[in-house]
Amino acid sequence: MGHKGAILIAGGAGYIGAHCSKAVAEAGFLPVCYDDLTTGHRSFVQWGPLVVGDIADSIKVATVIRQYDVQAVMHLAASSAVGESVADPQKYYLNNVAGTLGLLQGMRAAGCNRLVFSSTGAVYGNAGREPIPESAAGPTVNPYGRSKYMIEQILADYRAAYGFSSICLRYFNACGADASAVIGELRNPETHLIPRALMAILGHVADFAIFGTDYDTPDGTAVRDYIHVDDLGAAHIAAVELLLQGNPGGAFNLGTGTGCSVREIVDAIRSETGESVPLVYRERRAGDPAILVADPSQAERQLGFKARRSDLGTIIRSAWAWHQKAHPRIA
Repeated sequence: MGHKGAILIAGGAGYIGAHCSKAVAEAGFLPVCYDDLTTGHRSFVQWGPLVVGDIADSIKVATVIRQYDVQAVMHLAASSAVGESVADPQKYYLNNVAGTLGLLQGMRAAGCNRLVFSSTGAVYGNAGREPIPESAAGPTVNPYGRSKYMIEQILADYRAAYGFSSICLRYFNACGADASAVIGELRNPETHLIPRALMAILGHVADFAIFGTDYDTPDGTAVRDYIHVDDLGAAHIAAVELLLQGNPGGAFNLGTGTGCSVREIVDAIRSETGESVPLVYRERRAGDPAILVADPSQAERQLGFKARRSDLGTIIRSAWAWHQKAHPRIA
């Protein structure tokens, strides 16, 4: 076991969860991956034990926490596709909200009261053009964002009623891959911009598209704040350390404070890879706001966190190395 004790990582076999597991191990903790493997990958569990289970199974959650004497939980298990949430909201409320209640029940039964929660910039809805402070959360514009915001409100109630400590990390657009190309974005189907573009170059995506060219943005395409997944891992470690020091928690944006449009991302991919991205243009997707850019100053002040690998060049080069390995080019 890591000399600092065990951290349970719910959703630890997924893209961000696996990067967090690596960061947990490097920080001296034992990462215990808890995942049902419906979207996670057994091959991504490389730094600690894997327990296959559902977060809604509170009895199993409690058993695992006791078995490993877990010090804190990182909760990354969720359904996370905006478009799917609009089409099938029930799935999102069951998996995300009801599932989280099961996890929390198991944690309380086992006497574990520290949680780092994977939230999202989607809690801000159409918050406006300027970098968004944490105080701007709600109203959301899609069921995915609503499910995450509901969980944040549940955690605030648990903090008040039970002395339950929790930190909600509001990720903006997670991207990039481990520098050694051991783990990266691997979904079926893949829905995110950067991996879809790279997979299109390699011949694995035939219908890469830009959704919406008529937003009220400088070039008409949606603007987002992109943060490298390794930076997210570092932020999770900072959050755990803060909880272990007795901090009651709160909510923090994880981003860079700088927005990039979809067209800018496609241009940067062309520049970094030397290859053109085959693309088409389509109508906007339901539930997509025009601009989401974080104000990261609170995380910098209170967590001591600052994104250090989130320049576009590093993001795209690391993702490109991973995708060439994971999805060899189709001739």
